[in-house]
Formats: sequence, structure tokens, C-alpha cells
Amino acid sequence: MLQVTELNMKRLDLIIPHERLEEVNEILHKHKVGGMSFYDIKGRGRAKREPVAVGRGVMRYVPEFGFRTKIEVLVADSLVRPIIDDIMKKVSTGSASDGKIFVYDVAEAYDIGSKETGDAAL
Repeated sequence: MLQVTELNMKRLDLIIPHERLEEVNEILHKHKVGGMSFYDIKGRGRAKREPVAVGRGVMRYVPEFGFRTKIEVLVADSLVRPIIDDIMKKVSTGSASDGKIFVYDVAEAYDIGSKETGDAAL
């Protein structure tokens, strides 16, 4: 049976413009974060939507939903503030469309292959 040690981990969910993915990935590498998941999402928020052209004519419309990239990453508590500070410095342009960061507590983590737990499983 695995022994669970005290865990001090957080999950960061970052919703960013797709063009910023490489910058965020570099920041995570800089902080030696082992892995991340990302996927394309659609949604709406406070950001102002720009009109887009339809077909070959001059017809334009404002879409209800915008496209973003969502990154999910698990990190040790001690890395949360430095990572967020670096992302805010490098990615922020002062616009509402820059994105969001959400921080969640993680109760447990297990590496299936190595059977490690806690921070070691990250």
C-alpha cells in the first residue's frame, strides 16, 4: 500500500490567447515544471470581440464566442507565486483579452509508473 505524505501542490489553469502558448511554455521550463496539458477552448468573457469577415463580400459579424488556449499544470506550492509573477510580467498587455489564471488546491497526486506520491509524482 502506498503511503501518502503531506502534499503541498496546486493546479494552475491558465486561459490565454493561443499566440502566448510558447511564452508560457518557456516560463514553465524556466521553473522546471515537469509537464503540462493544453487544449483549445471556446467561450466568452469581458474581452471585446472584433468583427470578422464572412465569405467574399463585405458582410461582417461579431462572434459570440472567442477562441483561447487552456493550460493545466500541477506545481509545488513554492512555485506558484514565481510562476504567476513571471506570466503576469511577460504575457500581460493590459487588455481584458490577455486571459485568466485560476489556482486550485490538489489533495493527492500519484505517478502510476513509478508509484511516487506528492510532489515527487509531479
